[in-house]
Amino acid sequence: MRFKSLLDTWSSKRPTELSDERYSIRLSLDDAARVHALAELFSGIGEEQIVSELLSAALDELQTSMPYQAGERVIREDDFGDPVYEDAGMTPKFLKLVRQHRARLAGG
Repeated sequence: MRFKSLLDTWSSKRPTELSDERYSIRLSLDDAARVHALAELFSGIGEEQIVSELLSAALDELQTSMPYQAGERVIREDDFGDPVYEDAGMTPKFLKLVRQHRARLAGG
């Protein structure tokens, strides 16, 4: 989820799917103040949901920032007939681990 989408979500108060996992974190004084300010701006959205959804948006941004690293296997050709190589970088490894952990957390 992009940060702009996050603001739209908070404005419309759409529910999100939550895991049973709980995490305890300590925020800096400035970050805690910003979270409380957001909770006040978007009444009805609690601080915990704001932190959770900000983290989700940050993880999405981090994932899209992972650099592409060309592998050796050609997976297709682009519009000009040039080879497109598989991504041998961090992204496919990360996505594989995400799928494994999601299945475990979902009980599957």
